Amino acid sequence: MNMGALDGLRVLDFTRVLAGPFCTMLLGDYGAEIVKVEVPHRGDDTRHWGPPWAGGESAYFLSVNRNKRSLTLNLKHPKGRQIALDLAARADVLIENFKVGTMARLGLGYEDVRAVNPGIVYCSITGYGQTGPYRDRPGYDFIIQAQGGIMSITGPADGEPHKVGVAIVDITAGLFAATAILAALRHRDRTGEGQYIDVALLDAQVAWLANVAQNYLVSGEVPRRYGNAHPNIVPYEVFPTADGYVAVGIGNDSQYQRFCDVAGCPELWEDPRFQTNPGRVTYRDELVPRLREVFRRRPTQAWIDLLVAHKIPVAPINSVAEALNDPQVRARGMVQQVEHPTAGLLDLLGPVAKLSETPAEIGAPPPLLGEHSEAVLHDWLGLSAEEVARLREEGVV
Repeated sequence: MNMGALDGLRVLDFTRVLAGPFCTMLLGDYGAEIVKVEVPHRGDDTRHWGPPWAGGESAYFLSVNRNKRSLTLNLKHPKGRQIALDLAARADVLIENFKVGTMARLGLGYEDVRAVNPGIVYCSITGYGQTGPYRDRPGYDFIIQAQGGIMSITGPADGEPHKVGVAIVDITAGLFAATAILAALRHRDRTGEGQYIDVALLDAQVAWLANVAQNYLVSGEVPRRYGNAHPNIVPYEVFPTADGYVAVGIGNDSQYQRFCDVAGCPELWEDPRFQTNPGRVTYRDELVPRLREVFRRRPTQAWIDLLVAHKIPVAPINSVAEALNDPQVRARGMVQQVEHPTAGLLDLLGPVAKLSETPAEIGAPPPLLGEHSEAVLHDWLGLSAEEVARLREEGVV
């Protein structure tokens, strides 16, 4: 395994489920040492979120816990809390996603850790953040999608609101947390100072409303659902073909003119109302039905072949299976294999960013519960096998 960009960085990970584990997985992909602290005998809740299973581990858990070492530790036991504090004193980063105030009640809050490790970068991920009227509420991806506005603009224009098909709030909160941690580490490199990072799922979801939110802030008009269409670009949606569906995203006027030429509908360009994107947006209710008639003339693959040849953005509506087996996805290493101790050869999604000198790698499979407890306590705290055995007998590890 190559030396990663974050090689030598120690991350103490108290997170469960998705947002926090996704964040620490990214840091682990870049070479950081991730110690995942789990409840003895049970571990991360997602270990039990199956089927499907592989080697006794849930697919959900396997999806976001590669490149980590698992340490079981009873934080309800005084010795467990002291060990956690001792580990935090030797960490570069601590990340947790308990409810607001939980870590402080355990004696493991930011002020407690900073007292023994002033350079610590301490990140908390919660549903609503450490401040504000909702700070004490539990936060779940689906609830935040509803509250944060994304469901109001997702789904059929004349149907009920829909959630996104994956837990996108958790995923993006993890991304925001990872970038904030790296920024805080850069600050520590310059000053020696650690700091506290407060990441809220609701903030993350509101932030990636992006242009849709800005449309409202500029116009005062409440955004609505467009189904698979786009509020600001036409044509930019799914069209039915002679044998299925195709996604078309025409982003400028020259692409639209080229489309009308190769698709055999020059009249849809010659109409001055449709020659600019603002015009096409204004008259979408007249243009789109006519485009639907055009697309029904040929099968899906014929449209893909034609439009790709003329550099017009187009794609099939792939299933997950088709997407994961797409030759481009495979060529980019987005599905990789790793040897797992109980599942054998295991397929996992690969790292996204390709770094030329310090490539992200899957260096280790998702860990078994407590697989590395003895090794971590020895490596970080110098405890012997006999001392760890006594801690097990006492219900600490």
